[in-house]
This record gives sequence, structure tokens and C-alpha cells, in this order.
Amino acid sequence: MRRTPVAQRSAFFVWLLLLAAAGTFAQAQQTGKEYAPKEGQPGKDVIWLPTRETVMDKMLDLAQVTSQDYVIDLGSGDGRTVIAAAKRGARALGIEYNPDLVELSKRNAATEGVADKTRFITADIFESDFSRASVITLFLLPELNLKLRPQLLGLKPGTRIVSNTFPMGDWMPDATADVEGECATYCTALLWIVPARVEGTWKHSQGQLALTQNYQMISGTLTSEGKSVPIANGQLRGNDVSFTVGNAQYTGQVTASGMRGDFRAGGRTGTWSARLDGH
Repeated sequence: MRRTPVAQRSAFFVWLLLLAAAGTFAQAQQTGKEYAPKEGQPGKDVIWLPTRETVMDKMLDLAQVTSQDYVIDLGSGDGRTVIAAAKRGARALGIEYNPDLVELSKRNAATEGVADKTRFITADIFESDFSRASVITLFLLPELNLKLRPQLLGLKPGTRIVSNTFPMGDWMPDATADVEGECATYCTALLWIVPARVEGTWKHSQGQLALTQNYQMISGTLTSEGKSVPIANGQLRGNDVSFTVGNAQYTGQVTASGMRGDFRAGGRTGTWSARLDGH
């Protein structure tokens, strides 16, 4: 059949459309593959600077990440920390504001063979829920850490929070570790363990225990038979509590119903318990 000029022009137009569509699709694929973030590029709250691999490993070591953990990286960038956690067997989530970095992270996770253990979402960390995490990782400026601090302190006691270099204001870290060698800047890992809340007056098995809490540090007095003795070396590590009263050393755990544990005084040992007044 012979085509008319109109039919020829229509066929040519369709061919151009198909060619353009194919070109657009190929360009989109090429653009996606070629996207590469540059150190120092601007972001929503901070510029993008990736955590060095040696520092990242130190952070995960300090947090003692295992296959039992659910790690959430706040501001996950190209996904390297999430991927490293997944390689240790953990399930891991990256929260990142830049959608291009999110897509890059997904490709990187697939390349590294951990796509089944990782998830990346485009979101604002200040509007996100990370209450399911057992470990939080971050590399943010001090003022952003402070902004997040109330939410972090509200996480389940025992949750580990590990930061590259930057502190949490007057909330002192439970541990720090420096990376030596070739690392020149941003070379410190800082760990915090969310403490249980124990401030208040407790009915202690040996009297009345009045506690004041400053993050993981506790102070106060134990009053027994009308005599008040200040406690010393009071500390919380998640739900684990320890303090000294005179020559007696107390260790124990905070539970939903109170506190309980063991004490040692000289050669004598025993158990103790406490519950909040009114409970």
C-alpha cells in the first residue's frame, strides 16, 4: 500500500515522538547513574560532608552494633553508615532530606549486597519518628544535636547514640574514641546511652532514697533510721544503676515497677529494692 503525504508526515511525527521519548528515558537513566554528590554541597541544615570510613567504623564499634540492632542514621547522605551497619548484620534505616542522595543510597546498598537489610527514606529528621531504633548515628552540627536532644532523651533507656565529633551540649558522653593515623579532621566518635528516669523520692528497702538526676549522673541521699547519708558515684547506663552509700556499693536495674539489685558492704552482701513514692 502506498502511503499518502499526510500518512507519511504522521508516521514521521510518531517516529520523532518515540525517538524523543527514548532519548528522554535514556537521559534520565544516565543522569541517575551519573549523580555524584560533592563534599561541601549545601543541604537543608548542613553542608554534605561524608563520615570517613575509619571514623564510621569507630562509631559502630563504640555503639557495639550487632545483628540484634536496628540502626537509624539521621542525615544519611550517600548511605555509607547504613550500609556499614547492615554489613554487621543489623537492620538499618537512613533518613535523608535530599531525594537524589536517597536514590544513590539505594543503588549503593544494592551494589554492596545489603538491600534486604536497608531502607532509605526522603524526610526531614526533625519531623521523623525514630523511636524504634536501638542505635542512632549522626554527623550534625552542635546546634542541631541540641535541637534533637529532647527527642533523643525520650527514647527507650539503653538506646545508644553515636556522633561524629560534635557534642550534645552539657549532656556529657558516656564514652569517646579518637581515630588516629591519617584522619585529620572530624576524627572522634562520641557515645551516649539514653538513661532511665529516676529523679524523685523512692521507698527503699533500707529507708528513703531521694534522687536528683542530671542526664546519666545521679546524686541524693539515703535516709535510714533518721540518719541521711549522701550517695556518691551515682550513675545510670541505660537501665543499669549504680551508687555508693558510705562503704556500701549498690548496683541494680530500673524496671517498670521500680529498682532492684544487690549491694556489698565490706564482707556483707544482700539485695535491695525501691519504688517511687505513690506507686
